[in-house]
Amino acid sequence: MTLRLHALITGAAFSLLTFCMGALTFPGAAQADGIAKPWQMNFQDAASPVMEMIHDFHELLFWIITLITLFVLALLIYVIFKFNEKANPVPSKTTHNTFIEVVWTVVPIIILVVVAVPSFKLLFYMDKHENPDMTLKVTGHQWYWSYQYPDNGDFGFASQMVATEDLKPGQPRLLTVDNTVVLPVETNIRILQTSEDVIHNWAMPAFGLKMDTVPGRTNENWVRITKTGDYYGQCSELCGVGHAYMPIHVKAVSKEEFAAWVKSAQAKYADSMPEPIPGEATVKVAQVKD
Repeated sequence: MTLRLHALITGAAFSLLTFCMGALTFPGAAQADGIAKPWQMNFQDAASPVMEMIHDFHELLFWIITLITLFVLALLIYVIFKFNEKANPVPSKTTHNTFIEVVWTVVPIIILVVVAVPSFKLLFYMDKHENPDMTLKVTGHQWYWSYQYPDNGDFGFASQMVATEDLKPGQPRLLTVDNTVVLPVETNIRILQTSEDVIHNWAMPAFGLKMDTVPGRTNENWVRITKTGDYYGQCSELCGVGHAYMPIHVKAVSKEEFAAWVKSAQAKYADSMPEPIPGEATVKVAQVKD
């Protein structure tokens, strides 16, 4: 009984911790549109069908975790009062209960199936789009990003973080870049991701995107942005000393505005994709002030 009680207490403590952490991300907590806010405790607002499904899956997991936690807590309280030394001066020597053993084997299997079905649906849905309307190529560098638009004239540009002393009023620190990625809303966009040096990770929370860029390999992702606005992300892989200074800024605009931007961008980046001089990214990192 001592070992079983210890196991119950340990399980309840873990479940209670999980419950508390789940409560911090309860749907309806403070949210931000495209950018994280101080003390934010939930996902950013969904701006793509993939992120909407992630929100729904999160809610399902939250309620499953909550019910399991409450059940284990109630069971622990029952055991404490029902099987303490005062209530049971002569402890039971029961070692097996076939019904209970079947239940605690079958119920977890059912829970896993309930979790697995929407999980696999989400994984297959977010994998790639069969009929994309356009393509964006993302390349990770130490330590900045470069982008190409192969379906819109094949122009491209490098995108680096703006140093703190160069920020304009209203521009977020460590998230503002010199060249912003512009994408149209309500468009199926294929995103091809690679790297020229080490493994980076192109992550955009509001879009539900988070995939490694691997040297010598092209990974495929996709997004359909549902709302216009400014969205921010960062490199989410430990890629070196400049890892914290690889922000991503996507500006989502209407299809008409995107077409107009493409014309101006084709002229602006007509010669070649601008590459920073050796060491420039490191210099900019060194200029960041706390």
